[in-house]
Amino acid sequence: MVADGKLIEEGTYLQRPERYEQIEFGSEFQGISLAGKIDFFDTRNKIIHETKRSNKVEQAHIWQVKFYLWLMKMNSIEAVKGIIEYPTLRRKEEVLLTEEDILYLEKTVVEIQKLMESEICPPVINAKICKSCSYYELCYIGE
Repeated sequence: MVADGKLIEEGTYLQRPERYEQIEFGSEFQGISLAGKIDFFDTRNKIIHETKRSNKVEQAHIWQVKFYLWLMKMNSIEAVKGIIEYPTLRRKEEVLLTEEDILYLEKTVVEIQKLMESEICPPVINAKICKSCSYYELCYIGE
């Protein structure tokens, strides 16, 4: 899935200057290491751009960009907003980060860390969305 997104990104936005490259960065929150890889950051307009191959707008995409905006804020990098580009839909989705979003992200990161430190894996939920998840194999490896 990640490779598919990379192909779409490279083949769709040929007009983008070469200076726009993927940016990898990280930060730490309450001793938890966080990392992200942004498709590209427009330094002039301070906008994060993400390209998605999906044929629908999903909340997971929006929260991914909000997470990137939060990481940038923790690194003292000013980012005004994010834009998710859906080439197959010919649509763009604007994403802003609010204080409420930051509180939710902080809470979620702590909850994920607790899950990672737990000796017991949570039960498989068998939700419809699981089949399209990048981490599907991690949950269903034993089945």
